[in-house]
Amino acid sequence: MQYRVLGKTDYKISEVSLGTWQLGNGWSGKFDDQAAERTLESAYELGVNFFDTADGYSDGLSEKKVGEFVRKHRDDVYIATKCGRRLNPHVAAGYNKKNITGFVEDSLRNTGLDSLDLIQLHCPPTDVYYQPEAFATLENLKKQGKIKNYGVSVERVEEALKAMEFEGVASVQIIFNMFRQRPSELFFDQARKKNVGIIVRVPLASGLLSGKITSDTQFSPNDHRFFNRDGAAFDKGETFSGVPFAIGLEAVEELKEVFADSDFSLAQNALRWILMFDEVSCIIPGASRQSQAESNAAVSGMPALEPEKMAAVKSIYDRLIKPSVHQLW
Repeated sequence: MQYRVLGKTDYKISEVSLGTWQLGNGWSGKFDDQAAERTLESAYELGVNFFDTADGYSDGLSEKKVGEFVRKHRDDVYIATKCGRRLNPHVAAGYNKKNITGFVEDSLRNTGLDSLDLIQLHCPPTDVYYQPEAFATLENLKKQGKIKNYGVSVERVEEALKAMEFEGVASVQIIFNMFRQRPSELFFDQARKKNVGIIVRVPLASGLLSGKITSDTQFSPNDHRFFNRDGAAFDKGETFSGVPFAIGLEAVEELKEVFADSDFSLAQNALRWILMFDEVSCIIPGASRQSQAESNAAVSGMPALEPEKMAAVKSIYDRLIKPSVHQLW
């Protein structure tokens, strides 16, 4: 496993880390405690030392399980969590001092920790980035020792750029993959200049870039890939990276041709593609079982992608994907 520095935190984190939305099969609405523990331990044994969760994943069960795991390995692992999505209604006014403080204290109780390594505002409404109170509250919580660092998880590049205007923001979590390439333009450059870490989520476009999904694939009614393609529950950019399903499948078939001679799977090549960008601190693919954790971790040992393959991916994006997504996020 290779390690990179997470911006202002100075944490040396595994470039392939673990996102825990799927932990314990959370997508299906069921939480398997033993499966979650096996997945976490497998990732750790493979060199993963950074675990991203949120208070809303599996109604707090993911945060509790990750916290339990982190307490056993406190000297050499980091926990990042997120807050805000439990607000109902989820509006900018809810990101006030009282609520943010309460969310942090809830996460401390859930995880059983004295201090959180990183807390992130969880894709708040755009207006929150124009509310200094929210970031002043986070800064005060840092001074109190309840959090060590704070950042944001964003939907749009514009939100990331605005968030970085607040000096204390240490990291930005954002969607970036073969089907969502806009962040590599202005945002990556500004993050590097301001020493802000970049945590990449949805690296496989909700599994579309695994190459295993077809037009006949059936998704559970509880799976966001079934009910959120048009943004019925939350930002549609979180589902298949906002790419229309049929277009995404067409692009995947072309990507399979590009990597037909590779010794690695399409999913692994898609993850390696992200790590070709030095500004990226880590990717946080999900895993709900040990084999997925192993496959993800192996990406850190892959050779760099050839310039010809990088160019081919860009060409497919420009021709098929860019018109649908580029300016929306």
